[in-house]
Amino acid sequence: MDESVNVLGQPLGPCSGKPLTGFFRDGHCNTCAADQGSHTVCAVMTDEFLAYSKYVGNDLSTPRPEFRFAGLKAGDRWCLCAGRFLQAADEGCAPRVSLGATHRKALEIVPLDVLKAHAIDLS
Repeated sequence: MDESVNVLGQPLGPCSGKPLTGFFRDGHCNTCAADQGSHTVCAVMTDEFLAYSKYVGNDLSTPRPEFRFAGLKAGDRWCLCAGRFLQAADEGCAPRVSLGATHRKALEIVPLDVLKAHAIDLS
């Protein structure tokens, strides 16, 4: 596992324990070399983003009991793939993000100014 550091250079905060998120399902947007999708952006789901994600082929709202996945709803926090977040930002429908819970590896894909533009925890 890569070092648990957020995009602000501080210890990585939790994203969500319910629903339990993260590549490792540890509640944090931790990552490693095996995480090819870079599930590093802690995002707060919106109906608009969930509809967009479904439209582009990643249905996050439909329950998938075979994967022990209850489906997401607006207000849930989830570790998104950095590339999908950037794609949604480019399309004008990106969800809000928690910078404190977004892993610094996201910066390899998403510029910090884009993350800050969608931040819920920026003073």
